[in-house]
Amino acid sequence: MAANERSLREEICEIGRRLYQRGFAAANDGNISARLGPKEVLCTPTMICKGFMKPEDLCVVDYDGNQVRGQRKRTSEILLHLAIYKARPDVMAVVHCHPPHATAFAVAHEPIPKCVLPEVEVFLGEVPIARYETPGTQAFAETVLPFVAHCNTVILANHGTVSFGPDVEKAYWYTEILDAYCRILVLARQLGRVNTFSGDKTRELLELKKRLGLDDPRFGLEDCDLCANNILYRGYREFLPEPQAFAEPPTCASRTQAPPGAQTDRNVAPGASALDGAARQADRDALEELVHRITDQVLSALETA
Repeated sequence: MAANERSLREEICEIGRRLYQRGFAAANDGNISARLGPKEVLCTPTMICKGFMKPEDLCVVDYDGNQVRGQRKRTSEILLHLAIYKARPDVMAVVHCHPPHATAFAVAHEPIPKCVLPEVEVFLGEVPIARYETPGTQAFAETVLPFVAHCNTVILANHGTVSFGPDVEKAYWYTEILDAYCRILVLARQLGRVNTFSGDKTRELLELKKRLGLDDPRFGLEDCDLCANNILYRGYREFLPEPQAFAEPPTCASRTQAPPGAQTDRNVAPGASALDGAARQADRDALEELVHRITDQVLSALETA
């Protein structure tokens, strides 16, 4: 066994332990792989707890998914990994698991909002949601293909996440960043609202991203489009996730309606929309009318007393 393969086996086992310890892979959930070369991929076996793997447990498959080495049977979801490797020659490792907070977004079909945390903008960027297909099938593997060219992490509807990068540890990092972000979003939503920063601040982060040599599909977009959900809309054909818990940022039109020099609040409360605004105004009008009626009754009672 080559030294590079031994090192990769140990690294995959280490990442498996982290997934298990963080609760990202319960029981035998999840799978990890690394590119061995132009003909082979090293991967985790099926039906094994990722927290207790040993280097000799791992399998080797070719790029058609055929197992060529290993005493245990390869993971049934290797087709997902292979689809990513074939589409992205630069990707050297893939991590698929079920981190709880990110998987909650997968179950809710809730798009991941942007322009909230700088670290997420720089290291994750767009996180699309791929449509649901039965895990382990070729159809399931192909759900990520519309997105993989312009991102490093994809949410799998009603399933979990898959992240990929230049090595196993970085592929895992993307998953960890995403789940921490989703947890923060849920906690902030419970407090009442999620505040976003403006398009010009996002532009500064994208410039930093360029200097770091990282790609982002938002390079070249206008400021008003930078923070909109689903920039990778071209990948959504039969499946279009729509935000429910986390409203999209205001449109360009709504920003330009403010009077010149006015201080505008570009933050949007979760679930806010034109209909929500009309409903709130109707509530205020009804309350004002009730106050007037009560006041009139009190004054009338005082006059007749």
